[in-house]
Amino acid sequence: MGKYTSLSEAINDLTKKGYTYNFNMKEEFIECAEQNCQLQPDEFNIDEKHRFQEMSDVDNESVLYAISSKDGKIKGLLVNAYGIYADYASFKLVQKLNRPER
Repeated sequence: MGKYTSLSEAINDLTKKGYTYNFNMKEEFIECAEQNCQLQPDEFNIDEKHRFQEMSDVDNESVLYAISSKDGKIKGLLVNAYGIYADYASFKLVQKLNRPER
């Protein structure tokens, strides 16, 4: 897992590695609109997780997740705010996203 200096650098590199879809967080699941699918917390793996903080704005933090479906058919990225701007999600989904990195 590489260390990236910016969110855009990480997105570009992970896209080259096959994480081509975009995920959005919903309350109970993550959604891939391009594939018209919803993945519950037990239906996907978090392959990589990277945190970024804007040096000019300490309140502007984000987390980038490289995610793959357990069946291996979908690989994509989820960008989420961190801290007070984080999206609301179910406890089960938050637990999955906040697991320590492997």
